[in-house]
Amino acid sequence: MNRINNNTGGIIYLDASGGTGKTFLIILILAEIRAEKHIALALPSSGIAATLMEGGRTAHSALQLPLNIAEQQLPVCKISGTFGRGQLLKHAKIIIWDECTMAHKISLEAMDRTLQELRKNSEIMGGALLILSGDFRQTLPVIPKSTPADEINACLKKSHLWPKVHILQLTKNMRVELSKDETAAHFAKILLQIGEGNGTQRSPMISGQAARCWRELQCDTRKTQCRYKTEYLYIWS
Repeated sequence: MNRINNNTGGIIYLDASGGTGKTFLIILILAEIRAEKHIALALPSSGIAATLMEGGRTAHSALQLPLNIAEQQLPVCKISGTFGRGQLLKHAKIIIWDECTMAHKISLEAMDRTLQELRKNSEIMGGALLILSGDFRQTLPVIPKSTPADEINACLKKSHLWPKVHILQLTKNMRVELSKDETAAHFAKILLQIGEGNGTQRSPMISGQAARCWRELQCDTRKTQCRYKTEYLYIWS
């Protein structure tokens, strides 16, 4: 909020894994800025994330990014400063790009060039404040017919803008903290281990044990009625 009050632009990356309250924090930031009659834009990468935010639109739709953006050298957003969409980007107090880790690095660079042109400002993002949020443990940019190296090279961390990004982290899993569920806490820990590349370690909770689920299933095709028969499903560590 200090950057907003001081009109200080730049890029902030909010590194947050699932359950740490990232979406809740973003909604609060949007509400606070809009309550002061300022323009705050929410541009998530996915449509589902856009539905969770008031006035949210996908980044491709709001920025008019080219569909074949990875095939272009220096793409720009197809937005004119004389129309409403360009005016919103020009006067926005803050722009929030959620699930940014799914986006191609060229998309961020195209946005930087477009904002500099719209705002007539050569500073990064045209002097606007951009908040990126996401989790690099999750899905990276999808590149058709590519190798893992191509996907890594396309992620935001490989952009020339990334060294200028200020990184903040949310580390406490509030969803688990509020539920007080030990199983959920252990599951969240396993997910983080997999995301960090340590998923091959054996889990102490289920190591050497089998979780047995009883289910009865027997279908009478003549009467189209179902009865249950006991069977066992073993989930091994």
